[in-house]
Amino acid sequence: MTTHTEAEIASQPACWRRAVESVPAGALPAAGERVAVVGCGTSWFIAMAYATLRERAGQGETDAFAASEAPDGRRYDRVLALTRSGTTTEVLDLLRRTSSKTTAITADPETPIMQAADEVIVLDYADERSVVQTRFATTQLAMLRASLGEDLGQAIADAERAVSAPLPDELVGAEQFSFLGSGWSVGLAQEAALKMREASRSWTEAYPAMEYRHGPISIAGPGRVTWMLGTAPEGLREQVEATGGTFFATDLDPMAELIRAQRVAVARAFARGLNPDEPMHLTRSVILSS
Repeated sequence: MTTHTEAEIASQPACWRRAVESVPAGALPAAGERVAVVGCGTSWFIAMAYATLRERAGQGETDAFAASEAPDGRRYDRVLALTRSGTTTEVLDLLRRTSSKTTAITADPETPIMQAADEVIVLDYADERSVVQTRFATTQLAMLRASLGEDLGQAIADAERAVSAPLPDELVGAEQFSFLGSGWSVGLAQEAALKMREASRSWTEAYPAMEYRHGPISIAGPGRVTWMLGTAPEGLREQVEATGGTFFATDLDPMAELIRAQRVAVARAFARGLNPDEPMHLTRSVILSS
């Protein structure tokens, strides 16, 4: 039987296509605004990716924070909150205390986020039944990338490849993973590592690619995978392979490569007798008591 997580992973190309065809006008950060993007868990890592992309596109200074770590008193034109559930305590608290204009992206229009933010974008078609977040995260990033003027045609084509391509045995059976990214894909590397931990309780780490040689490469070796999302720095593959470790990288768009990591996480969960729909010690939303 197909799990909810598997079905949601497979639906991502269609969700991305819908997202880029319906970018909302006016609610997202305007060019020139100083913006803070906030979220928790997966949403924080998507915030990191978008913040880098927005600055790279010349749209304005953009910071990304875990909602619990956003600095008080720093002036922003807009706070953009990413929250699948619309109920996360730290996000709601931040929106209620900020004096900046606020926008939220959520999957559920029946939650407190609808009153907490000035403007809300609802991607209900990308909502999920699984606790492990996959398609909502990438669908909102697809929309955000499109809002910056990116053509996601190739990314969607890559995603269609990623949802069906065979998974290499050395990934499913690996002892350890180090995910690497560069620029906007640093956030995606963090997210890939989180998916592997959540779904399959795997030993994973994540770093900016150029930082990997500054210590973390010491963990590389036989049975361990260094997985690059995006273009790898020159010479890094050779250095990893010299340790006896596996270096894995493809030409897919990093967001599509994340899909492959999601699928590996599910495959590893099954191999360990785990249910990826119900990861241990996790709930769909973190709601803290007063």
